[in-house]
Parts: sequence; structure tokens; C-alpha cells
Amino acid sequence: MGASRSFGRLLVLFSVLVAEGVRGAFPRLRAASLPDPASGSVSRSYRTCYFDQKIDHFGFAEDRTFKQRFLIADQHWKHYHGTILFYTGNEGDITWFANNTGLMWNIAEELNALLIFAEHRYYGESLPFGNKSFTNAKYLNYLSSEQALADFAVLVQHLKKTIPGAQNTPVIAIGGSYGGMLAAWFRMKYPHVVAGALAASAPIWQFENLVPCGAFYSIVTQDFKKSGNCCSESIRNSWAALNRLSSTAEGLRWLSCAFRLCSPLKTVRDVASFKAWLSETWVNLAMVDYPYKANFLQPLPAWPIQAVCKYLREPKLPDKALLKNIFQAVNVYYNYSGDAPCFNLSQTATQSLGMLGWYYQACTEMVMPMCSDGVNDMFEPQKWDFHAYSDNCFKVWGVRPRPSWIPTSYGGKNISSHSNIIFSNGGLDPWSGGGVTRNITDTLVAIMIPEGAHHLDLRANSPYDPDSVLQARMLEVHFMKLWVEKIKTHKGRK
Repeated sequence: MGASRSFGRLLVLFSVLVAEGVRGAFPRLRAASLPDPASGSVSRSYRTCYFDQKIDHFGFAEDRTFKQRFLIADQHWKHYHGTILFYTGNEGDITWFANNTGLMWNIAEELNALLIFAEHRYYGESLPFGNKSFTNAKYLNYLSSEQALADFAVLVQHLKKTIPGAQNTPVIAIGGSYGGMLAAWFRMKYPHVVAGALAASAPIWQFENLVPCGAFYSIVTQDFKKSGNCCSESIRNSWAALNRLSSTAEGLRWLSCAFRLCSPLKTVRDVASFKAWLSETWVNLAMVDYPYKANFLQPLPAWPIQAVCKYLREPKLPDKALLKNIFQAVNVYYNYSGDAPCFNLSQTATQSLGMLGWYYQACTEMVMPMCSDGVNDMFEPQKWDFHAYSDNCFKVWGVRPRPSWIPTSYGGKNISSHSNIIFSNGGLDPWSGGGVTRNITDTLVAIMIPEGAHHLDLRANSPYDPDSVLQARMLEVHFMKLWVEKIKTHKGRK
């Protein structure tokens, strides 16, 4: 019970600090939740298993273990002749990722593959210290990408030793978003464990001094600009209108009513939370701008930004009229089904994702600078302020972020010595601004999907998919087959 109270206090404190601090300072890398268009045609049955993992792979004083959850599906597995497709779990419940990664299920038969979905430590059921895992920095000290990759490597080696016929089977890592970053880094750090990796929508360069901090919000803006005349301009103008109305008590009451907020706006902090909620809504829409109906928090129409932009065609309206149109646009995202009685400012993303764990990672090593200028994007101007970011992290967790650690650990842009990694990115996905979008070598390949949002290629085939994503999936499987064949040919010569 005490752990639950501490957990709740952390959530409240963190939401306050985010509202007061830098917008976008705690970026949420997330997978998009949508029903698989082809889910009826592919069996999704799996077994749930657990493996005893070391809490600390890199020290020797801590010898305790925890139960890491993983899922296994062997319907198409051919012993001694198949492939292992290994999903590198990211910031959430692994069953959710297994049910939303249609690509792996679709290509399992073609590759005679055993499917493994490994849960990331500190997410889902894989909690090293149970309900105490998030209570303080002492317990959270073992939450890092390095520890997670070590978990994956140890698990793979265990499975290859214990599953009949798997000992010499090639392993291919697959992941999307943060999971895509992990897939790429898995291949880089443990090339003897995994033969190759598909890193979908993986912003491995969204770190200090590697890409412009404004790239993310610029891509979001371009998505809205392309989807409707004056759409991005309407959003850009809405911030000044909102600021003028929120400067009076009467204006706050009007905004609370006009936007059907569950809790009325009363303070400067409330207004900051409201603006952060609006900003994240536009970002989420860019990430899930899919060509068919999808389900994120609420059901969304096909190409949802186009649906939103139908309400945002008159950027020079008076303040209240403009903001009424902004409400209609937001209503598409949060209330497409028409069932929402009011809007909760704390609810923007699927509950299957472990936001608290991600916030800690963002406050330690996953420091992704972001900024906006209101000119090249449609957001309020906001400089990247690392000192404010660091201070907020310290207030919540008692830790200071290390902004240069990820580039130091994984090489930044100096990765040409590695091999067998596919970096796929959607042209509509704002995270592509921090991704690898050009070939680095013949075996470090970039696949761009112009009409693709956040890792659309990891979804199952749909009749509504643009040709570019169908071609991307074919190319991804082609490279996987090349890696597997090369390994088998090499072993055949021995």
C-alpha cells in the first residue's frame, strides 16, 4: 500500500513539473495502438513464459534475480531449419506489442520462424522489485537500455540452449520506436547473438548535437500543412488566442466550457497543462496518421489529420471562433466515437505503455533535445533548456541526466563498422527527424516510406496500405533472407 501511495505521488509531481517545465522536454517514444487490419487471417496464439534474469548484469555485488516475461509462438517453427524473430520489447506491456506487430506474424511461415517477444525490464510484469520498483532511485538504478540489452542477450542464449533444434538458428531482432532503437543497438553490441536487425522508426540520432532540435516539430507541422489549406497556420495562431483568453478568470471559464474539460482551468499551471495537452494531441495525430481507421485512445478515421484539418481552414478568425474550431479538431482525436462526456488533460496515450518508466529513462540516458520557434513549426516558441530539464528530473527522481551517454555508448553517427541493420522510417513520422534516412553502407540500409507514419511497416498488410509500405516490407524480408542464407552457407562450409 505504501508503494502505491509513493507511485501516485510521483505521478502527480511529475505531471506538475512537466506542465511547468519545457514542453517536449520528456519526449514520449511510443508505439501506436491500432487494431490489426489483417488480424483475422493470422493466428496470434502464444505461450507466456518467465526467465530468471540478473537484476544487475554489470556488477557482482548484486546477485538477486527477477522474473522476465517473454512470449513464444512456434506454429511455423521448423527445428534446425528455421529462424528466430526476436522482438526487443520497449516501454510497455509485451502482450500489447505482440498483438500489434503484425509483420512478425505475417512473415513467420515464410521464414519458418520461431517468434519471441521479450518484455523490457521495469515494464509490464517484468518488475525487478515488484511494486517497489518505482518508489525511489535506488530501485530504479537498474533501468537502462544497457541492462535491457543484456537481458535480451542472456535470454536468447538460454533459449538456443534449451529449445531443441535452436542452437545454430539465426536470430533477427525486430523492434519499433524505442524498441527499434534497442533492435539496432542489440545488433551493434551483441553481433554474435543476433544476425541482423530491423529497426523501425528508431530515432537513434535524436540526441545531443546529432540532429537539429527543431526537426521533430517541423515534421509534425509539415504533416498538417500538407493535409489542409491553412491548417498549420490555424494551429499556430491558436496559441496567441489561447493566451489572451486565459489571462482572465472569465476567459478561463469559457475555455473550460468550450473544450468540455473534466476539470476547469483555474491557474497558470492549469493553462500550461492545457497547452501541453493540445501540443501532444497534434504530435500524436502525426504519429498515427494511418491510411485506414485506427484505434489509439479512441477510434480514429483513416488519414486523421485530413479529418482534423477540415475544421482548421480559417486562421484569422476572432479568438473564440478560432478556438471553437480547434476544439472541433481535437474532438476528432478524443471523441471520434462520440462517447466522451468530457476531456481529461492527463489522458493522451494508451494505458498499455509504461509512462513512468519512460520518464525515468528520459531523465537518465534517453535525453532527446527538442525545440520549436513558431516560424518553421506551428508550436509556441520554446528553446531547449537542458538546465531546466535537469532540475526537473532531479526534483522528481533525485538523478541528473547524462545527455552525451547514448552517443558515447552506441557510437552516435559513427556506426559504419556495424552491419546487417535495416533502418525504416515513415515520411510522416516526426521521429524520422532523428532516424537514419540514408544508406550508410551496403549492409546498413535505410528504407524510407513517404506515406508512412510511426512504424507502419511493422503492422500487418492492409488493403489500404500505400504501395510504399508494401514494398518496404518486401525489401525487409529480402534482407532478412540474405542474412539467414549467408549464415547457413558459412556454416555449411565448415
